[in-house]
Amino acid sequence: MNMTLKPAFGLSGSALKVIAMISMVIDHIALYLMEHGTVLYETMRCVGRIAFPVFAFLIAEGFIHTRSRYRYFFTLLGFAVISEIPWYLLNGADGTHNVMFTLALGVATLMVLENLLQRSMVLGFLWTLGMAGLASWLGVDYEWRGILIIVFFYLFNGFGHSLPYSRGMQFFCTFVFTMHYGAIGAVMACMVLYLYNGTRGFVQGSIAKYGFYAFYPVHLVAIFIIYELQIRIKLIHLISFFLLRYNLKSL
Repeated sequence: MNMTLKPAFGLSGSALKVIAMISMVIDHIALYLMEHGTVLYETMRCVGRIAFPVFAFLIAEGFIHTRSRYRYFFTLLGFAVISEIPWYLLNGADGTHNVMFTLALGVATLMVLENLLQRSMVLGFLWTLGMAGLASWLGVDYEWRGILIIVFFYLFNGFGHSLPYSRGMQFFCTFVFTMHYGAIGAVMACMVLYLYNGTRGFVQGSIAKYGFYAFYPVHLVAIFIIYELQIRIKLIHLISFFLLRYNLKSL
């Protein structure tokens, strides 16, 4: 008997993508453009915690349904390399790397794991731990937690049709692996994933698909430009203040 949690109404995969993208933009606006420590900042970062679990879920879904897993991996890797430029401009040489690398590593993990599980659960377990450790060593966003949540989404999705409470386990793993970044955000991510109805949605065709991938580096570039403009405006205000003060003293 397959016991799954089903919502009365649902969201398509396309709707989940849009929600994740909006959440990500809200998170990055707060992180890079707003004063830290304020109530508004904390609220926006909390909403931003929805993004990664949803993206991770969609990666596992995409891996299961894609016609070419190698193309899927190299597409993510290609956009990860492109995104590293604006990521570096925003974060500097801090030893971290953008989340597209996390997603690409997650797909690479699943590609090998799928074959290993047919031979040995132990080998699959060790491989997953090794890739999680690699993610932490490389400093990709969400580190080992990012890899593990993708793996668990796959295990309780690809095999979940015959496992009881598979959807419940997905929510449980979402909360466990993302509560480190905020419990409220983790709960909201679970609520969004609960509404998934299993349909693809309105995003159809290559242009729309690659447009979603391209949105990540494009929005980072936009935030960097706004960030630089903020600095220049503050600098102009500071210079104007000192010039005005100097002129008043001269009088």
